[in-house]
Amino acid sequence: MSEKVSLTAQNRLIISGLLLSTVLIVLVALFAVFNIQKILKQGYQSFGEGISRTLAIETVENIKNLPQDEVKQVLQLHSNTLLAGHNDIVLIEFRDVEGNILSTTKSSKSGLKKNSQITVSSPLAIPNESKIYGTVTVGLSGSVVSKIKSTAKTSLISVFAVIWFVFAFVILINTYLITRELKMLRNGVKRISGGDFGYKIESREVSSEVQELFQAFNDMSNRLHLYEEQNIDRIMLERNKFESVLMSIANGVVVCDDNDNVVLINNHAKMLLEVTEEQLLNTKIQNYIDTSENYCFKDKIEEFKDTPLDIIEKKPIEFNINVDNRVIKAIMSPMFTGSRDYVGYIIVLIDMTKEAEMDKMRSDFISNVSHELRTPVTVLRSYIDTLYNYGNEFDYDTQKEFIGTINQEIIRLQSMVNDILDFSRMESNAPMEKSLNNICEVVEDCVNQVSVLAQERGLTIFVSKEDNIPDFMFNYNGIQRALTNFLSNAIKYSPDNERIDIKVRKLDNNEEVEVTVTDRGCGIAPEHQKKIFDRFYRVENNVHSVKGTGLGLHLVKTTIEKYHNGRIFVNSKLGEGSTFGFVLPLKIETETEKVI
Repeated sequence: MSEKVSLTAQNRLIISGLLLSTVLIVLVALFAVFNIQKILKQGYQSFGEGISRTLAIETVENIKNLPQDEVKQVLQLHSNTLLAGHNDIVLIEFRDVEGNILSTTKSSKSGLKKNSQITVSSPLAIPNESKIYGTVTVGLSGSVVSKIKSTAKTSLISVFAVIWFVFAFVILINTYLITRELKMLRNGVKRISGGDFGYKIESREVSSEVQELFQAFNDMSNRLHLYEEQNIDRIMLERNKFESVLMSIANGVVVCDDNDNVVLINNHAKMLLEVTEEQLLNTKIQNYIDTSENYCFKDKIEEFKDTPLDIIEKKPIEFNINVDNRVIKAIMSPMFTGSRDYVGYIIVLIDMTKEAEMDKMRSDFISNVSHELRTPVTVLRSYIDTLYNYGNEFDYDTQKEFIGTINQEIIRLQSMVNDILDFSRMESNAPMEKSLNNICEVVEDCVNQVSVLAQERGLTIFVSKEDNIPDFMFNYNGIQRALTNFLSNAIKYSPDNERIDIKVRKLDNNEEVEVTVTDRGCGIAPEHQKKIFDRFYRVENNVHSVKGTGLGLHLVKTTIEKYHNGRIFVNSKLGEGSTFGFVLPLKIETETEKVI
């Protein structure tokens, strides 16, 4: 728009210059014609006066000695002769001193004007004499003056017209050349503004001043080209470094400009949002739809834009979104340049699924532990209160039954407390000392500990062990608790009057020992087998109705794998029973190990 306004002003200036020059030329031409006409008239007047004086002198010389009756004839003859010899004289008239007409002669030539344009009168007298015989009047047609005027006017108009056309042509040519040079410079500036650094303007066939300007422009363009190459290399290096850092960030990062268009997204963000780069790049982030078909960013971005930048910079907006059962925490904060100009915002995505699951497991654990602790405490309080208030009324067998129930609940309570304490100790990476022990002795001790429980259910425990198993380094109490947990679970989930098998053997590599516990209970579904060793995880169904904290198998896994570099496994089929086991290495360093 500004370019068109500039061009119109230039045209107006050219037109104004032409009009002004035309007016000046016309005024000068009129002034010249007027002066020429004035001078011609004055000269013609002087010419007529000269003719009349000459005619007066000649006439006096001819008639001063003639009789009066011959004067008119001589005057008429002299007038005819003069008229015949001068085409511009159209009237000669003689008068006496009294003003009476002596002779009047008019030109009769065709093509001459009959009326005189200039009339000049002179006295009929001889110079240096005081006697006057009359007057002579000469009339001039003015044809010569008219021709001179016409010729002069035509010549002047032609000259000034040529001058005007030459002047206008010079202005137009000069304007064209200047406009052409300006267009060349404008096109060069456009190319430079469009990023075509290094573009050069041809400086041939231009004026020396403009040639210097074009040369300065070409030097500037070349410098910009060199600067661009150096700057682009540096910018690309910084951009590549920035993108490399961004792509290597463990959290997801989405960068949006001030128009909400996604300009950059790292790999982790694409994984969390389950999109490809083509699906999200250069699109509005508000249009992203999660797995529940909700516009999870739309409301928060509106809130972001409605909040002043100085406030949101100090306290970014935080919110959670759900993508395919994954909990993602989003932190939205503004993005500024070095000069504090707002250019967009960054959304940091943090996968909080595990933390959410842990929070849920902790909540469930606290709920389960509270419930599990409440049951034995309630039973203990009820039985102890009954014995305290009515013990004297019960016989010996009844009192023994009450005391036995109290003892079982105390054991159960102690087991839960021990699990919680062991879990806390292992979570804090407490050391577990190892010593040289015999694994078969551990198996015998564990069988003795659970024999009473097995007998109550009519269960038989069969132990199969190899004789060539050497002593090796392990924590006696830790392995004992692990095996006791396996046996306790086998007793809990086995039908009455069944058998439980324990096998201890050295593996074929002669470097590891395997201990397994097999029951013939209800079995475990495959989907539960993958998670059964996770902390707080418990199988809850119609068959597995035994309560617990959900820490027992997790503690076994931690003891075997974390503290003894072993392996733990489970093999089970629904309706056929389960086999829990662990493998321990025979060669372990004798020093106390601490797990970091």
